[in-house]
Amino acid sequence: MTPIVPAAPSHVLLVEDDPGDVFLVRELLAEVDPDLHVSVAESVSEVVEGELLARCDCVLLDLNLPGSNGLDGLRRILQAQSAAAVCVLTGLDDEHLGTAAVAAGAQDYLVKGKVDGQVLIRAVRYAVERRRAEVSLLRLREEELAAAESARLERGLLPSPLLASSPVRARSFYRAGRTGSLIGGDFFDAVLGPTGTVHAIVGDVCGHGPDEAALGALLRVSWRALVLAGVDEPQLLPKLQQVLVSERHNPSLFTTVCTVAIRPDAGGPGSEALVRLAGHPPAVALRPGPRPAASPVGLPLGVAVDASWEPMTVPLGPEWALLLYTDGLIEGKGPVPGEPLWEEGLLEVLEQERDTDLERLPARLVERAQEFNGGPLSDDVAILLLSSDAAPGDPTPADAVPGGAR
Repeated sequence: MTPIVPAAPSHVLLVEDDPGDVFLVRELLAEVDPDLHVSVAESVSEVVEGELLARCDCVLLDLNLPGSNGLDGLRRILQAQSAAAVCVLTGLDDEHLGTAAVAAGAQDYLVKGKVDGQVLIRAVRYAVERRRAEVSLLRLREEELAAAESARLERGLLPSPLLASSPVRARSFYRAGRTGSLIGGDFFDAVLGPTGTVHAIVGDVCGHGPDEAALGALLRVSWRALVLAGVDEPQLLPKLQQVLVSERHNPSLFTTVCTVAIRPDAGGPGSEALVRLAGHPPAVALRPGPRPAASPVGLPLGVAVDASWEPMTVPLGPEWALLLYTDGLIEGKGPVPGEPLWEEGLLEVLEQERDTDLERLPARLVERAQEFNGGPLSDDVAILLLSSDAAPGDPTPADAVPGGAR
């Protein structure tokens, strides 16, 4: 096995006030590596205040400098947050101080008068490698902590529908299109309002960056607050548009939305749901067979201040189910070459999946879309599936298979 040879440093900073020692160290290093650049500083203050650490790979530091007491000079250099390695130089009688210096953070210590050129350059090279490894591990740890914190934040932004004490059940699926992200610009929610009406929303902020993800989370939370505050259903989208216009970072940014309001007697005789579309794909009624709840499509939120969104009344039977989704589900490749899946293709897939239980259906739809696409979908995908408690195909809790759904 070929031994690993540490990368040669290109610049060494010698912190030494004795001209004789400076000459000796220069000569020893030049014998082994004539191309190595050696610069000299006579004090720690000159190193720190002159920002010399940024230009070197390794510092050779004499611990017995004027103005420095013991390890104080070493600590000042280490506190400068430099990526440079530090080797301390000690006298013949100060080996215990060298050991203490390593314990304080130096990579190594060298005893003056006991080193030749080969020993000195080897110590410098290995010190540089150890310091690089330390810096890499520190950065990796910082990235891991930042990623974990981001993941916790993103998970906290994904909703848990507030439907306790309602006759409606909700299943959902969410996947961000952005690599390494848990949340994108798509959002969904379902909330039991103070009058007993169940409100649901699925939306899509145009764009895929972190700013759009933050705005999507803000819109969802704002919508939930409006519902819980008892704002009348016809006023929810106008109020949500006001939030969007005031909070968006780009005046051309818009959001598509599909909302559903299900009356308290959902599943009873003559029960119905109100569906409103703001530039969004229509909801799909799954019972008795899949059919679009194609209400009039209004402008997306954020396009026109005076926009309005007319509702469509969708009759609900005693056993009903409604599917809300974002366009990331249908804009990948479909079964027809060169054509996206689109709404028509989704209806065909839903017809083929009529026997799939509702608990698994959201994740199953994404699986089918990815099969057509030949790989992961590039856009964010949010799916919200609402149904009566007694909708056919519901599994018992023991039979439920999450499969990626929430």
